[in-house]
Amino acid sequence: MEFRKAGWTTRLKRFALAVDSWVDAGLWGAARRAGEVYERIRSFMDRLTVTGGQRLAAEFASEGLNVGIAGAFLMLALAIPSFHEGREEALKHQVFAVTFLDRYGAEIGHRGARHDDSLKLEEMPDHLLKAVLATEDRRFYDHFGIDLIGTLRAVTVNARASGVVQGGSSLTQQLAKNLFLTNERSLDRKIKEAFLAIWLEQRLTKNEILKLYLDRAYMGGGTFGVAAAAEYYFGKSVRDVTLAEAAMLAGLFKAPTKFAPHVNLPAARARANDVLNAMVDAGFMTAGQVDSAKRNPATPIDRRRDSSPDYYLDWAFDEIRRLADDGKIGPERVLTVKTPHDPAIQGRADEAVETILRQYGPGYRAKQAATAVIETDGAVRALVGGRDYGASQFNRATASLRQPGSSFKPFVYAAALQAGLYKPNTVVTDRPVCIGNWCPNNYGRSFAGSMPLTVALAKSINTIPVQMSIALGQATGETHVARAARIGRLKIIETSRAMGLNSPLTDTVSLPIGAAEVTVLDMAAGYAVFANGGQRARPYAAIEIRNSHGEVIYRHDRDEPEAARVLSTQVAQDMNFMLSKVPTEGTGRRAALEGVVTAGKTGTTNGYKDAWYVGYSGNLVGAVWYGNDDSSETANMTGGSLPAMTWKEIMQFAHRGLELKPIPGVAPPDPKAATVAKAQAPAAAIAAGSGPGAGHMPRQSFEVLSAVGAMFKTIEAPRRAGRPLQVGIRDVSAAGANSAIR
Repeated sequence: MEFRKAGWTTRLKRFALAVDSWVDAGLWGAARRAGEVYERIRSFMDRLTVTGGQRLAAEFASEGLNVGIAGAFLMLALAIPSFHEGREEALKHQVFAVTFLDRYGAEIGHRGARHDDSLKLEEMPDHLLKAVLATEDRRFYDHFGIDLIGTLRAVTVNARASGVVQGGSSLTQQLAKNLFLTNERSLDRKIKEAFLAIWLEQRLTKNEILKLYLDRAYMGGGTFGVAAAAEYYFGKSVRDVTLAEAAMLAGLFKAPTKFAPHVNLPAARARANDVLNAMVDAGFMTAGQVDSAKRNPATPIDRRRDSSPDYYLDWAFDEIRRLADDGKIGPERVLTVKTPHDPAIQGRADEAVETILRQYGPGYRAKQAATAVIETDGAVRALVGGRDYGASQFNRATASLRQPGSSFKPFVYAAALQAGLYKPNTVVTDRPVCIGNWCPNNYGRSFAGSMPLTVALAKSINTIPVQMSIALGQATGETHVARAARIGRLKIIETSRAMGLNSPLTDTVSLPIGAAEVTVLDMAAGYAVFANGGQRARPYAAIEIRNSHGEVIYRHDRDEPEAARVLSTQVAQDMNFMLSKVPTEGTGRRAALEGVVTAGKTGTTNGYKDAWYVGYSGNLVGAVWYGNDDSSETANMTGGSLPAMTWKEIMQFAHRGLELKPIPGVAPPDPKAATVAKAQAPAAAIAAGSGPGAGHMPRQSFEVLSAVGAMFKTIEAPRRAGRPLQVGIRDVSAAGANSAIR
C-alpha cells in the first residue's frame, strides 16, 4: 500500500512539472514572437517617419481625423432627435376630407385632403415654378438639402445689415419645418430642420420635394398649397394663373399674412414686383418678359370680409382623427362635421386679443395670447391659439404648456374640500411654512394672519395651498412634513387629472401654487367642472358627423358616455361660492361682468412670465393666457390686468341674449339684470351668426344690422356706464406672490 501511494505521488509531481514546463515554454515563446512582431512593426513604422513639413502635415491629418471622429459622434447625437421627429406618414397624402360647419350649420372651413393636392407638378405653369424657385431657393436642384453657398451669402448680407435681411434656409429645410416642426425660433429647431432636410433628400426626388412644398405651405386666408391659394385669391385653377398672379402667389411664401392680397393689396403687389425682379436676377426670365406683368399687376377676388377660425379648425381636425382612431366613425373619411363653434364669439375673441395686444402689449412686453371659450359640458365655442395664424400656426391654446400660477389653486382647494378637511368658512392662518429649504412668500412678502378660507382664495394667499398639501398627507397618518406634503401633492394631481388637466403635472414642492404646466383648453375644461356642479367636461368639437352620403354616423349626445362625476355636488357648490368672490372682492375685479354673476381666478407666475384669468358663469367657461413664446419676462403683467380685461371683453359679449343660468351654490343673478342682458342682444351678434336664424339671413342683412348695432353700442355704452368702455390698467392688482408662483 505504501509503495503504491508513493508511486501515485511521484507520477502527480511529474505531471505537475510537465504542465509547468509547458506553460513556461508557451509564455516564453509567445513573448518572443510578440517581440519579433513588435520589432517588425517598429522597423516598418521607422520607414514611415517623416520630418519637417511632411511631419507637420501628418500631425494635422492625424488631429483632423480625431476631430472628425468626435464630430461624427456629435452629429449623430444631434441627429437622433430629428429621427424621432421624422415620420414616413407625414409624406403621404392625408386621407381625411372634412368640411366643418358652425353651430348654426354654416360652413366655416375645410381640413384634410383636398382635390387640388392631386394636381401634378407637370400641370403647373412653368412661370409659377420659376417664380417660387427664384424667391425661395435658386440653387434647389444643385444642393443636397442644405444650401451652404446660400447660407453663407445670407449670413454675409445679414451681418452687413446688422439684422435679418435674407433667409438662409433651403426649400427642403422649409418643407421639413412645415411637415415635422413648428415655427419656434430656436437653435434646436434649426438643427432638427437641417437633419430632416437631408432625410427628405434621401427619400424623395427633387420634383417630389418641390411638389410637397407647393402643396403643404401655408398661403394665407386659411389655404394650404398653391392650388388652393389660386382658387381662393383668383377664383381659378392654378393651371391658368398668369405671370403676374404667379408672382403674387410666390410672394406669399415669405409672409402669407403680411402679403396676402385680400389683407394688403399694395403690399402684395410690391412683393410680386420683387418676385419678378428676382426671376430676372436668377436668369429665369428676361426683363422684357416680366415687363407686362409689372405694368398689369394681378387683381385678386375681394376676400376682405371672409374669415376662417384656423386655430379652431386645426384642433377640431385633430379631434376628428382621434374619433377615427377610437373607431367611433367607422371607415368613413369624407365627412361633414357640425361643431359647437360660435362665429360671433370667435370674432369677438380674435378682436379682443389683437386689440389689447396692440394697445397694451408693448407696455407690458407681452407679444402673445391664447383663449378658449367652452360650454359647461365641454362644447368648444371659440379658440384663439395666437394673435396671427399666418405668422405662426402653433396653437397656444391646445399645445403650449405654461405655468398657471394661482389659477391652479382651485384644484388644490377642491382636493382639500373633497377630503373633508376644509369648508369655505374654515379659519386658516397665513403664516410661514417650509418644506425642506423651500418657503413660499406672498406678493408683499408679509403674512396676513387668520382669515376665512374664502378670503384666502379671493386674495390668492400662497401659503394656504401649501398647508393644504401637508394636511392632505397628514390625514393619511403621515407625520413627517415633507413626506406628508408629497402624499398631499399626489392627491392634488389625482384630483386635477380627474377634472380634466391632461398635461403631465410634475410633482414639485411648488406644485400647489401653480408650478406645473397646463394648456389653456385644459384649464377651461377643469373650471367647467365647477360650473356644471361637479361633472367632468371633456372638450369636444363634433356635435354631429355625417358621411359623404349625408348619413349621420356620429352624435356626441348619443355616442359618448355620460359625464362622470368627479366632485361631489357640495364641494362644487362650495368652490363656486368661494370663486365668485374673486371678481367682486379679490384679484379679478376687472373680469366682473355687468348683470351676470361669474366666478374665476387670476394667475401670475414667477418673473411675470405667464398671466392668466380663468372664469365662468352658469352658461360659459373661458380661459385666457398672456405671455411670450420664449418665456421671457413681461413688465409686471398680472392675471388681473390684460387677461381679466380680455376675458371681460369676450364674455360680456358672449352673454348678450343668453338666458342666464345660475352657478351651482351661488345666488342667482337679479331677474331684472337677466332681462336686460337678454334685451341687449345686439343686431351685430345676430349678424355675426350667434342668434336664432343665423345662417339663414342674407349677408346683406347681416351687414346692415351689424352696422346699426355697432352705432347704438357706440352711442349708448359710454352714457350707460358714465365712462369710456375701455378700462385703464394702471391699478394692476397686487395680490398674489412675488418670488414664488402667483
